[in-house]
Amino acid sequence: MLTLNHVEVADTFAEAFPMSGARIVITAGTLDWAETAARECSGNASSVIGCDAEVAIEQTLTPEETPDGRPGVSLLAFAFNTKGLAKAVVGRVGQNVLTCPTTACYDGLDPELRTSHVSIGGALRYFGDGLQSSKKLGERRFWRMPVMDGEFVCEDRFGVCDGVGGGNLLLCGTNAASTLAAAETAVAAVRRVPGCILPFPGGIVRSGSKVGSRYAKLRASTNDPYCPSVRALTESCLPDGCQCVYELVIDGVSFAAVQEAMRAGLHAAAVCDGLLHITAGNYGGKLGKHHFHLRDLL
Repeated sequence: MLTLNHVEVADTFAEAFPMSGARIVITAGTLDWAETAARECSGNASSVIGCDAEVAIEQTLTPEETPDGRPGVSLLAFAFNTKGLAKAVVGRVGQNVLTCPTTACYDGLDPELRTSHVSIGGALRYFGDGLQSSKKLGERRFWRMPVMDGEFVCEDRFGVCDGVGGGNLLLCGTNAASTLAAAETAVAAVRRVPGCILPFPGGIVRSGSKVGSRYAKLRASTNDPYCPSVRALTESCLPDGCQCVYELVIDGVSFAAVQEAMRAGLHAAAVCDGLLHITAGNYGGKLGKHHFHLRDLL
């Protein structure tokens, strides 16, 4: 067993999966409206087990950091493949950004990460009902659609990267309050790492899952080895004295980004009172090709 600041760290690894990812930049007349659109666009997007994509806010952007010189917010979106990503992003931008006052939407992916592209503005332009127009600046094309407060501008194509989904940390503590405090501290540290998101509510998972179920129709079910209330009824993995477990799930635009986010979260959590043990979830290395060894994060 490894240790960090007197907290046990399991000598194991988090197993993560290849995903297709996009970076969506939303701007608006004010930061409040950009954030409103971003929150709506990233709703119901915690896990691809039951959602069309995993989406969350990455960071806020100053006017100097956006294509149109207005305040903005960047989102990262991940899906199992490019086709699924395109469908999810078109639907979310069309329903939650196009509809929001004063917004515009742009591709924010670094060119060196781009492996393919998807049509976003090119798909949404038909909402203009023949009155839409396009503008090309350099190699980038933008569509302008008339709306009731002026026009909605959306970039034609968005870059797609070979992302990584499912980096994770399991935080085991003595009680719910101290374990939640440790998880919140870890979330704050992870959010300072660019190129990563924590797609679950507030960045924290209370209902960790395992693959499969005794019910054939379910792809996943509760991760009972880490549920304190049934430790006497299952093959428990809980350390002595543990009464609560919270999980952080991290998606990123690259292996390096997820690894750095996991390192930041691990070190931040390990200084918190009441934390007993930090481990990670994997499937024996059989399902996901990306393995993040906790030993390497120390």
